[in-house]
Amino acid sequence: MNELFEKLSAGKLELANRLVMAPMTRSRAVHDGKVTDLHAEYYAQRAGAGLIITEGTQPSVRGQGYTWTPGLHSDEQVEAWRAVTDAVHAEGGVIFAQLMHTGRVGHPSLYPDGGLPVAPSPIATGQGMWSPEGMLDHPEPREMTLDDIAEAVADFAAAARNAVAAGFDGVELHGANGYLIQQFLADGSNKRTDAYGGTIENRIRFAVEVAKAVADAIGPERVGFRVSPGGIANGITESDPDELYAALVEALAPLELAYLHVMELGDRERTRRIRAAWPGTLILNPHPTPESFPSNPETGVEALREGVADAVAFAELWLANPDLPARIKAGGPYNEADRATFYGGDHRGYTDYPVLS
Repeated sequence: MNELFEKLSAGKLELANRLVMAPMTRSRAVHDGKVTDLHAEYYAQRAGAGLIITEGTQPSVRGQGYTWTPGLHSDEQVEAWRAVTDAVHAEGGVIFAQLMHTGRVGHPSLYPDGGLPVAPSPIATGQGMWSPEGMLDHPEPREMTLDDIAEAVADFAAAARNAVAAGFDGVELHGANGYLIQQFLADGSNKRTDAYGGTIENRIRFAVEVAKAVADAIGPERVGFRVSPGGIANGITESDPDELYAALVEALAPLELAYLHVMELGDRERTRRIRAAWPGTLILNPHPTPESFPSNPETGVEALREGVADAVAFAELWLANPDLPARIKAGGPYNEADRATFYGGDHRGYTDYPVLS
């Protein structure tokens, strides 16, 4: 497993190893989108990662899609996050905030004005959102105007500046898992006939504009971008993923971002094509075959040896094993993740996983 513990440069960052903690929604923020001391403990426990990428964090009020998720759009939220970044840095860690505008994956109950979620086109996900009152169907979203699109781009840039003010080392733009950026990319959710829809060139426009605006705001060396080519999360459909992501990668490459983060979905050939086209650091959440979920240290090492990744991201492994580097070096054993405590709740299933003696 030695390859996992080699140092790595990403942007201007020097990472102590190639083990990345993937972003994972945990739904433990307080009602106004602020993180707590429990978040600081949780992330500091996992500061042995070469890079921590936080849970999805909304860049605006309308960008929220789930109950009890954190934000980076108010002064109070920024101040709360400082305790987290300070705790991680005190343990020698590096931490990026993942900026996640959920688009149509939302519900009026989340917004003070009771308005609709927004999206490229008025097409519902066909799915729903958990709430304390039970499951709520995602409504048909409001189609974004050109002013709405410009506002969303500006919100991403403002949240990135807030992230730096909160002490983060950088941000990751969530262009995966069926959220707003991917909603623009995917022809199943984007039926626009203006400059943001139709052709691949138009469908990638929003993603590239967001990346440029955020890179201009905080520097490209502080910006990562996550994609899930061919993914179907949150009702997303893409009829042309190979052509689509080839064009997106080509458009993002000149920006010289810190990294591209690929959620691999059982198609290693597609990953190889993206790796060949991307000139910078590539982080891979490795799933070379449909049967290889969840990812594990063995698939991670294979990806590094094959050269399709510069670093590998794990999710459940980090959730259940705060001392993951030590466990990998020891050959295990690994704690099993408790799915019943993934979302919401208190310290149980969050900061109480045991470490090796």
